[in-house]
Amino acid sequence: MIARRRDDEIDRIDRACRVVRTILDELAEMARVGTTTAELDRHAEARCEDFGARPAFKGYMGYPAALCVSVNEQVVHGIPGPRRLESGDLVSIDFGVLLDGYYGDSAITCLVGEASEADRELSRVTRECLMRAVEQVRPGRRIGDIGRAVEEHATAHGYGVVREFVGHGIGTRMHEEPQIPNYRTNRTTPRIEAGNVLAIEPMITAGRPEVRVLADGWTAVTRDGSKAAHWELVVAATPEGPRVLGDPVAAGCGEERNRA
Repeated sequence: MIARRRDDEIDRIDRACRVVRTILDELAEMARVGTTTAELDRHAEARCEDFGARPAFKGYMGYPAALCVSVNEQVVHGIPGPRRLESGDLVSIDFGVLLDGYYGDSAITCLVGEASEADRELSRVTRECLMRAVEQVRPGRRIGDIGRAVEEHATAHGYGVVREFVGHGIGTRMHEEPQIPNYRTNRTTPRIEAGNVLAIEPMITAGRPEVRVLADGWTAVTRDGSKAAHWELVVAATPEGPRVLGDPVAAGCGEERNRA
């Protein structure tokens, strides 16, 4: 069953998402040549304390860190560690918090140092897939419309759409119903209703869509070694249309990141 949140609940999810967006923006500034992924993780966890929030990922099903930092061919769930970022890296950072009983979640892709035009295009199109999907979060439309919007835009540019990982509902639990595929489905999917709050997160590859999980049990990488990008927002369906939670414009969600 898909939860229908009251306005005050949506406001509380929005506050959690604002914490996420603020910290992600700081992490984007830190994602420079020579920075380790562990340094990003330590910053995120320390900043959670400043906001009175708790990292949502750490300890979830045994995950060992506050952030997921996925570099180049890593699609999602990259575990932070001693790896130093290099010029040309494409880095996806996924982060969530629990604040006053409600969850926020979001992801950005950063371009480190001298980014290639191919990587810029992959990140840009992935973000465009996200925003096209956001436009589908309207009462009366279906969950399947979200995935259709993502797939149509990604494949029109020759990219692969990861099928093993999907978006999700979010609220008092980090992962709630429904699952939100980033691809077209032949089955009839639920209609979106006012009060539904959805985490939409296209994961798009420069090559084939197939992935495999490394021996650490978490890090998913493209099977063909192609690079991947990941963008995520939390969106509430309202009678007036989609409400993006967490003030992504102020947090620089729409900006490409190219850090020396």
